[in-house]
Amino acid sequence: MSAYEHILVEQEQGVGFVTLNRPDVLNAMNNKLTGELQEAVRDFAVDDRIGCIVITGSGEKAFSAGGDIHEQRENDRKYTTEEQLRLGAARSYGGYELSACPKPTIGMMNGLAFGGAAVLASSLDMRIGCEGTKFRFLAAAYGRINSTWTLPNQVGWPMAKELLFSARVVEADEAHRIGLLNHLVPRAQLRAKTMEIATAIAKNDRKSVMGIKSLLLRDLGCTLVEQWANEKEYTRHVLPGAKAEDAFPEFIARKGRSG
Repeated sequence: MSAYEHILVEQEQGVGFVTLNRPDVLNAMNNKLTGELQEAVRDFAVDDRIGCIVITGSGEKAFSAGGDIHEQRENDRKYTTEEQLRLGAARSYGGYELSACPKPTIGMMNGLAFGGAAVLASSLDMRIGCEGTKFRFLAAAYGRINSTWTLPNQVGWPMAKELLFSARVVEADEAHRIGLLNHLVPRAQLRAKTMEIATAIAKNDRKSVMGIKSLLLRDLGCTLVEQWANEKEYTRHVLPGAKAEDAFPEFIARKGRSG
């Protein structure tokens, strides 16, 4: 992997960790950090040793305070909107590429996630938090629009509308209750709980896990019959189900091969 300035990367038990690492500014996401994050996730996505990707922030206060406003102001002065888009400098923290990563992604939410960081978190497959976790989807408060295609898939339309329209703070207990957090544990247990889920995923058949995610993404917006047909097509032509001999070797060895 590349040498990075604003993130840390590590591997453990088939899990790839990416840590947003600008603690002096609460891990605010500038263009360089965002690019490094996307690069690291792409690298893990094609690394056969990695079965699950975890994204977290350094320190105990913030997953990330969101976009780097100082850099945004500077870019707004220097570039037109068209130039920023062309240069890749538009603030797309929770981009499609990250959300559609072929491998499962987990947010280890070590602190607050406001603005662009909430967008990033809602782009991940799941989130695990602690008492210091809180979210705020701020776009409507400052004249922008985001998370309309990510948050409803996490918490449902009525709650997504409330959070996006109001831009209010969502504390950890509520985030867990509405499904924005899959698990809520004491801070001291945050990494252990994250690793419990991540390693369980990483130990499973990689092609099956990635196939399940691919189908879930494909099925968004499909009718039930279309979802059923997509699964049948995938399991017939892309990843046929494993034969019993290959799927259950431990059971067969324990129970014997007859019968």
